[in-house]
Amino acid sequence: MARILKTGAALLALSLATLTGCTSADDSGSGGAVTLDYWLWDDNQKAPYQACADAFHTANPGITVKITQTAWAQYWQNLTTQLAAGDAPDVWTNQASYYPQFVTSNQILDIQPFVDRDQVDLAQYQAGLADLYAKDGKRYGLPKDWDTMALVYNTAQLTAQGIKPAELKDLTWNPDDGGSFEQLIAKATVDQQGRNGLDPAFDKTKIKTYGFLPEWADGSQGQNGWGNLAVSNGFGYLDKNPWGTQYKYDDPKLAATIDWFKSLIAKGYAPPLDKASTLSRDALLNAGKGAITFAGSWMINSYLAAEAKVKFAFAPLPTGPEGRKTAINGLSDAINAGTEHQEEAWKWVKFLGSADCQNLLGSSGVVFPAITAAGDKALAAHKSKGKDVQVFVDEAKAADGTFFLPVSEHGNEISQLVQDGIQSAVLGQSDSATALKKANDQVNALFK
Repeated sequence: MARILKTGAALLALSLATLTGCTSADDSGSGGAVTLDYWLWDDNQKAPYQACADAFHTANPGITVKITQTAWAQYWQNLTTQLAAGDAPDVWTNQASYYPQFVTSNQILDIQPFVDRDQVDLAQYQAGLADLYAKDGKRYGLPKDWDTMALVYNTAQLTAQGIKPAELKDLTWNPDDGGSFEQLIAKATVDQQGRNGLDPAFDKTKIKTYGFLPEWADGSQGQNGWGNLAVSNGFGYLDKNPWGTQYKYDDPKLAATIDWFKSLIAKGYAPPLDKASTLSRDALLNAGKGAITFAGSWMINSYLAAEAKVKFAFAPLPTGPEGRKTAINGLSDAINAGTEHQEEAWKWVKFLGSADCQNLLGSSGVVFPAITAAGDKALAAHKSKGKDVQVFVDEAKAADGTFFLPVSEHGNEISQLVQDGIQSAVLGQSDSATALKKANDQVNALFK
């Protein structure tokens, strides 16, 4: 469930979208039984959300919820296409970086009047999540979950290099020499002769296992990679969040962060971008091609699956010059502004954001629900299965330890411009400072 922006065709489809009054509900009209179409992208979440839908139907016999799950790679394309065709779902799972485009196109219903009427307690959610989906007194969703980032590592590979789990608990990082985090990465890197990156005879041209696997298809956010370290180095994305209008990708602190990642490649500790595998990082970790990378809490059940052949564990992100910083992201549920069943859709969204549904989700352990108490149930569910995921919760609770990913208009265009700029720097087509200044100028020109 990588939460990074995709561009191109989705944007084109969106540009054609118009507000329509058509939905996919198949009921017989006002007063009859109603079927609501509800979309999500994570297949791991379909079962617990079906449990919510069943409970909701029991409480509201006249409303049935039909859940459709589509993989992330197709989800946004399908949604924008269906919106353009007037055949979009009544309710869909939304992401903070995507929803502004739907707001701009008047495709999401403002639910603030419903929230006020039914006195929904927004303070029950993880701090800050509710505000991510509000603008100018209007509200475009209720929080449903949250996620944070951590290090994930192959326990056998690190043990083979004499690295103990305790050594990962208090790692430091800086863009100059990489701190103890770079020392860890060097030690976890092994060449084809079995020598690690700290061995004077280490051959960086013949690598068996890279110590670190970076993510370069990470849009303008860097949630799965550079963003966490850049913010720990003092970088800030834009003038205000959400809904800022002036980005700061030309900040030297971001360029220094990208330069450090490039140094890992030069030293043989990370794979070159132009020779990187097309496989995902988790696939490469499972194949023994890498030892450490960043992982979001949505990947817990993939890395710690009971049937997993490779044993993984999580560790805190390293502490940078400005402290340990993790992106915290939260999803919401949006109501199609064109639905013929606003009241029924609101009932469903309110139920999704209630303790009744979120406790079910928490007990399943597939996500950390937005309601704080339900999040505790998720942690307990993992513990009962022997999964140590405390690091994600500790980072979420750390004072001044989290930051929200940027939310603004032009999200798709910004994602592509920044990703292209960073990749050009990593490929050596430009130095980092020049590439990021060019990208930043292009980004800010979108707001003029």
